[in-house]
Amino acid sequence: MSAVDKLFEAAKAARENAYARYSNFKVGAAILAADGKIYPGCNVENAAYPQGVCAEAGAISAMVLAGQQQIEEVVVIADAALCTPCGGCRQKLKEFAAGSVKVHIANLDGIRRTFTMDELLPAGFQLLD
Repeated sequence: MSAVDKLFEAAKAARENAYARYSNFKVGAAILAADGKIYPGCNVENAAYPQGVCAEAGAISAMVLAGQQQIEEVVVIADAALCTPCGGCRQKLKEFAAGSVKVHIANLDGIRRTFTMDELLPAGFQLLD
């Protein structure tokens, strides 16, 4: 099984655990970090809508909690034709991903489109070195 297939399966499983009581729109994400491990996340909504957590943010938090700070590849999945990360999540991903990192967008049937971080967020915030 390829790395993308493993990411897809992890994101799909995470999506099943999403807490989407208010929107009924479940999203899963999975990140491949520099340590070779996969970190999944799902959206978690809240009655103070929209004060929830996106799937990508949950996956990033899991990765950072494990001591990792470099994203190598990402899969985001939802039951939709094309569900790319929101603007806030694009910036969150960019914090830990190089411009060439691939972000695969999937629905329940498989990967539908692949973007690089630079394509998703060409002019995101960045600290000067």
